[in-house]
Amino acid sequence: MHPVLVLTAAILYVLTVALFTLVVRRLLGVRVSLLRAVVATLVALAVTRPVLDALVAEPEVGTTVTTEALLYVALLGAATFVVAMVLVVAAEVLVPDGSIPGPIDLWRGGRSRLSRSGRYLEILRIAWRHGLSRFLRGRRHLALGSVAERRDLARSLRRALEDGGVTFVKLGQQLSTRQDLLPPEFVEELALLQDQAAPVGWELAAARIRTEIGHDLGKTFVEIDEQPLASASVAQVHAARLASGESVVVKVQRPEIEHDVERDLDILVRLASVLDARTDWGRSIGLRDLAEGFAAALTEELDFTVERDNMRGVAAALERAGSDGIRVPTPVPGLCTARVLVMDRLDGVPLTGAEHTLARLGPDVRAQLAGTLLQTVMDQLLESGIFHVDLHPGNVLVADDGTLGMLDLGSVGRLGAQTRRAMGQFLAGVGTGDSMAAADALLELVERPEEIDERALEQAIGVLILRYTSGGPTDGTAAFASLFTLINAFRLGVPPEVAAVFRAMATLDGTLRALDPGYDLVSEAKAMSRARLTGISDPSRLRETVEQELTALLPIVRRLPHRIDRLADAAEHGRLNANVRLLADPRDRRMVTNLVHRSLLTVLAATTGLMSVVLFTVRGGPMVTDEASVYTVLATGLFVVSVVLGLRVLIIVFRREEP
Repeated sequence: MHPVLVLTAAILYVLTVALFTLVVRRLLGVRVSLLRAVVATLVALAVTRPVLDALVAEPEVGTTVTTEALLYVALLGAATFVVAMVLVVAAEVLVPDGSIPGPIDLWRGGRSRLSRSGRYLEILRIAWRHGLSRFLRGRRHLALGSVAERRDLARSLRRALEDGGVTFVKLGQQLSTRQDLLPPEFVEELALLQDQAAPVGWELAAARIRTEIGHDLGKTFVEIDEQPLASASVAQVHAARLASGESVVVKVQRPEIEHDVERDLDILVRLASVLDARTDWGRSIGLRDLAEGFAAALTEELDFTVERDNMRGVAAALERAGSDGIRVPTPVPGLCTARVLVMDRLDGVPLTGAEHTLARLGPDVRAQLAGTLLQTVMDQLLESGIFHVDLHPGNVLVADDGTLGMLDLGSVGRLGAQTRRAMGQFLAGVGTGDSMAAADALLELVERPEEIDERALEQAIGVLILRYTSGGPTDGTAAFASLFTLINAFRLGVPPEVAAVFRAMATLDGTLRALDPGYDLVSEAKAMSRARLTGISDPSRLRETVEQELTALLPIVRRLPHRIDRLADAAEHGRLNANVRLLADPRDRRMVTNLVHRSLLTVLAATTGLMSVVLFTVRGGPMVTDEASVYTVLATGLFVVSVVLGLRVLIIVFRREEP
């Protein structure tokens, strides 16, 4: 055959496939993947004509166009449409659209799965190397009854987490704050992950600093210590001195950790999703949301510009509150990037190694420092709204003069005015023993379910208040653990910002005890809440509060008499009525419209099907061809319409999608 004829035939075939695909997708009325529609059209074009020829004799093609030829072409086209639609609906029933990824997604997903599989094997090898493989079988081991055995296992777990990389080190840090979940031996061992991760070589760290600041280190620093002051999971810190003579520290991110963190977070979120879907305890604590929150926080922590802005915000809040005993580093302008952070160096040592400094200060000063730190955090939560989320002992410096410093402000929480107000009301209710006020404030903080027994919640909070505020030393971590148990028992959803507050307070309890072993977080917070409530009731503060409220209510109060007069006049003359608009919500209107459409399609499909059956049984009538009457042609057309309408209803039902 001539090449021109071949090319012409190919073009016509492609146009035919495109036309049939477009019409099939349009007739179905829902979003169908283009690939699926094209495949269904190709199959229909291939099988329809042989099947039709077996049922109906193909008319002879001559020099003139006959009625039989036109009817045959029309019947062939209608049958092709019907077969293609049937194939699409059948494919939708067997394999719903979107359940199988496309070729590109399949290739990318295959590479991702291959990478994850390699990572899974690596994690298993790490667990095996550190003797943890026997604990991956899900069985309970009774051989760890002694403190020495638990301590040995905790040490192996810490080393395995260190070898696992950044993500697992950060996970260990999170677990080290959960004294309500882990034995003391594990908490103590995992706490070493906070600032004792193995450092990277100086050559790699210097290369990253040089790349980020854009020039040689000698142009910016007079000297820089190659041995890090501290090495954490995400970054390590080096002491340095600027050309201006100012002592600074350089926080440099570990090279090439972004890809590893992204892959490991994907593994953790997938695992949490499986447990959330298949276990009751996973659903009860919202494991998937917790994993996604951890992933979002860690991703943000990798961007040091966020920490730079956090330091500035916290410093401004401390200055407004007049907290002279607490300091935060000041970032150096022009030397802070997403991977390197240069800030002034604060005097002091971390609480994790400040035994000698604290011993010199004495018990009275230590108690005062703990009170100052708690007061600062309370001010952050209830006044400024910006607070340090991860204030563990490794992130708090204590100087010889008794001042404290906050480090590592990559994890900072922010509370809006309404949340701060509700938080203050909750703490005030706990401080005064008012369980009703505490319950109301707690419901303002959390996401309440559709049905909740508020009376039972109030009683449970009352029991909690009596248990932990009735006098005597109290374990703050246990108190927050009991609060979380209560929240889970009543199916209350905790927003991320509120969860950050609870986490900050639970972490703060260990830090306060590191400053003063006898410090009682619950009792002191209760006393501060009472003092804050008394301060709000002070005449000067009360007058200020009343003025603020009246200023907000003044526009409403000014319009109120006019509106009352209009209502009274309408009631007096019988014009007062209430109008209720049915289906005022657009979602309700869409739902009713879709139900009407589907019902109408079903009725039309059934009606046209019955009409076609009746017309097929009618004999005689005007003949269109030698064998087909007008009734046969109409019956065939109605049958095709009935099938098309029926298939459209079916695919909408199977897709559960709006038409």
